[in-house]
Amino acid sequence: MDFKVILEQMVMLFSVVIAGYICGKTKLMDQTTSKKMSALIINLTCPCLIIASTMGDKLPERGLIIPLLIVSSVTYFILISIAAILPKYFGVKDKDQGIFSFMLAFGNVGFIGYPVVASMFGPEAVFYASVLNVANTFCVFIWGAQFIAGKEEGKFQWSRFYSPAMIGTYISIIIVAFAVKTPHVIAQPFTLIGNITVPGSLLIIGYSISQIPTRKMTGGPKIFIMAVFRLFILPVFIMYIFKFSGLVDEKITNINTMIIAMPVASFGTMFCFKYGRDETIMAQGTFITTLLSMLTIPIVSMLL
Repeated sequence: MDFKVILEQMVMLFSVVIAGYICGKTKLMDQTTSKKMSALIINLTCPCLIIASTMGDKLPERGLIIPLLIVSSVTYFILISIAAILPKYFGVKDKDQGIFSFMLAFGNVGFIGYPVVASMFGPEAVFYASVLNVANTFCVFIWGAQFIAGKEEGKFQWSRFYSPAMIGTYISIIIVAFAVKTPHVIAQPFTLIGNITVPGSLLIIGYSISQIPTRKMTGGPKIFIMAVFRLFILPVFIMYIFKFSGLVDEKITNINTMIIAMPVASFGTMFCFKYGRDETIMAQGTFITTLLSMLTIPIVSMLL
């Protein structure tokens, strides 16, 4: 594993966040722009990214699809269960507990996880990561949205099962399950549109950070406690659960560990815009975990 490559990848991604910060400070972006970009990413570019991730020439072995989905489902059952309870012990205000729950449960798998996994395990590992990411995608648009929206607006809605991102997930599962070979003329447009997701979401994060007064950017000790759990304690805890069980291939366990050791998912900031929540805490958590992940990701990789 080339730690220099991993560190360089994190620095490059964080540079886009800085660009978004500059755009916010120089008024090249405003709240209206951010809201429209968020809607575009959630409803178009992210679904295309999900579908494009399974449109390669090489797919995972069919026999591993079910184990991968089981590992993914168990992982997010554990993460969501812990995240729903843990913020109460951080001394977080009731109105902010959902935001902290989101930050604990959901990492930036699609936007940062794939490049990191590719640099550590090789390009073919992205396909395994995309299948492992199915439960993340499924849960973030159902329970993740509910964490942010609150009990009233966030009540369970069947419509979330056929949101654009979920439809993209279903299509990607079909592509992998039936080993569909997608013609380049079809795959390329999905890839081009999907590629907007990463820089777009990181620019939005940077803009959100620019709206926070500098003295409040770090967010205080509660944000740092959350960051330690998100980036290190929870990934290592889940890694040892699967390692001690002996039921899962070591490579799957390692890839799964890395994709859940990512900084806070950028969808959190976009959900805050969508549901009218103050994005300050989410932006602080995203900023701190993205910054610290340049150190913690290499450390976690050393434990694999």
